[in-house]
Amino acid sequence: MGEEQHLRKRSFQLAGHRTSVALEAEFWVVLEDVAVRRGQSLAGLVTEIDMARASSGRPLASALRVFALGEKA
Repeated sequence: MGEEQHLRKRSFQLAGHRTSVALEAEFWVVLEDVAVRRGQSLAGLVTEIDMARASSGRPLASALRVFALGEKA
């Protein structure tokens, strides 16, 4: 079983461009829970995280994982 089989890919429209992100299912669960708690869509949360990470140069998938880990801490 390859690593890609453990990842779930989602697509979003970010800054006018279609972007796909592959994360482990557990990260998507946390991100979806945060979005529900905040009363926003998953796409809205991903956009917010994307905008915050822009100056760091960190890949979006990494920024999403770090954010999710912070929410679980």
